Amino acid sequence: MNGLLIAIVLFLAAISVAQIVRIFELSSALNKEDSNAVSPRDNDRQGKLLLIFGILFELSFFAMVYAWMPDTLPQPSSLHGVEYDALWDISMGTIIIVFLLVQPILFYFSYKYRGVEGTKASFIEHNNKLEMIWTVVPALVLAVLIIYGMTTWSNTMNPKNDQQPIVIEVYAQQFKWTARYAGDDNTLAYANIHLIQGTNTLGVDTLDKNYADDKIAAEIHLPVGRPVLFKFRSQDVIHSAYMPHFRAQMNCVPGVPTQFQFTPTITTTDIRKDPEVIAQVDRINALRLSQGKDPYEYDYLILCNKICGAAHYNMQMPIVVESVEQYNQWLKEQKTVAETL
Repeated sequence: MNGLLIAIVLFLAAISVAQIVRIFELSSALNKEDSNAVSPRDNDRQGKLLLIFGILFELSFFAMVYAWMPDTLPQPSSLHGVEYDALWDISMGTIIIVFLLVQPILFYFSYKYRGVEGTKASFIEHNNKLEMIWTVVPALVLAVLIIYGMTTWSNTMNPKNDQQPIVIEVYAQQFKWTARYAGDDNTLAYANIHLIQGTNTLGVDTLDKNYADDKIAAEIHLPVGRPVLFKFRSQDVIHSAYMPHFRAQMNCVPGVPTQFQFTPTITTTDIRKDPEVIAQVDRINALRLSQGKDPYEYDYLILCNKICGAAHYNMQMPIVVESVEQYNQWLKEQKTVAETL
């Protein structure tokens, strides 16, 4: 019903604008004026308005940074995340510097060289020096950014391991995640959606010799400082395993296994002590308290970053980063695939 009312209002607004334009055209015709003629007064007014808009546009950038920067992600909690954030900072820093230099010049020149009665614009046919500057300089900057980006990508996707990574399968389905841990052999048994039957909800091949010690969990626990290799599967549609605190994301594609590896560096307990995180949690809880909701506690999460259906927003699972001892104790308490069948 609300959608229909909005559509009606927009339709009526469009008709009103069209009628106003028509009235303006008719009045110009009666006064024998050319409605398309631009006067020096129009040029002056438009130049001043554009300058004012440019100033407000620049100020809005700083206002948005001030308003939203405190709500951005805290420090990365993975080894590769530090290099990832450095690439982001350099790229965005370059873009912001260019933005803050170029935009004021464009708006000021639009004002300074607005049409003035009695003034004729000069025509410059070509300038080799200027052409060289605004072609070569951006090309060099982009080349540096691209090479740096490719190096960061290579380091992220092909990390060097000092120890064997822990293998964990993350299984996606509308609208939940399920984790399957490789057992003592650190090898996951073969699984396929065509093998899903009864309580075997992940389709694990029970004839595979590695299946018995695989463990299933409703949340992900990771030992700090240990590399972890995530293997992703999807049961139905394309999902995207998004772990923002670790600067990690990988699509989960039906029929196409994918993987991503990272090393967590900050435990859940320690990240909650971060001053930036504490300030964020305080702001969130102040809002929740005003709405009569329970307090929020900061957690690492795995989210779906693809719009995978009606309950997409609710597709999330907690990630706990803890000491190796705590991780080993938690893993012992989880049921094996064999025990769930």
